[in-house]
Amino acid sequence: MSKLPSVVAMDGPAASGKSTIGELLAERLGYIYFDTGLMYRAVTWLALDRQTPVGDEAAVTALAETVDIDVLPPTVEDGRQSTVLVNGQDVTWALREPRINANVSPVAAYGGVRAAMVIQQQRVAARGHIVMVGRDIGTVVLPDAELKVFLVASAEERARRRWLEEQARGGRRTLDEVLAEIHRRDEIDSTRPIAPLRPAEDAIIVDSTGLKPGQVVEEILRKAGYST
Repeated sequence: MSKLPSVVAMDGPAASGKSTIGELLAERLGYIYFDTGLMYRAVTWLALDRQTPVGDEAAVTALAETVDIDVLPPTVEDGRQSTVLVNGQDVTWALREPRINANVSPVAAYGGVRAAMVIQQQRVAARGHIVMVGRDIGTVVLPDAELKVFLVASAEERARRRWLEEQARGGRRTLDEVLAEIHRRDEIDSTRPIAPLRPAEDAIIVDSTGLKPGQVVEEILRKAGYST
């Protein structure tokens, strides 16, 4: 096996399996898994905690530019993927609350917030031994990462995965409705003016269609030359 990369940058469209694969890969390598979307949730949490209107772009951006967000390994007892601190306070569980879900989208769309979060993400990544997952990690956040992975899967496969997840939670949407949402999300992500979704030129592209998570991890390691 070649020397392991210090950082793995992983990107891909909605429901491509980034979270599942990223966590498995981190476990395989003994690294921290970090979903960068949690940082935008952390800013949203702070705005709500400070009673700052999430629709006030300038005020929310000011919070993002001054907040200290840190990512630490999870404790064995709590079963979390990582521990997220906001100004020293553990907010990991709070980041999944319904009020965060309802307000994170506009916060994540603010250019100033995204710029501030890139700086935070680069600081966390500088420690090494981390698998960082998002939509622009290999192209914007960590363009010099030693290993960049871009996960893909057919829209139909991704819709099926999302639909099965929703069904397990009692969801009522049809598969066709979920597929339509996947197509809409792909269009938005690939055409947005700030950091559009695309693979880095030197990224390893892995198609997870029809593969089990463990098989995808093995394919990543094989293509990267790290398989044993």
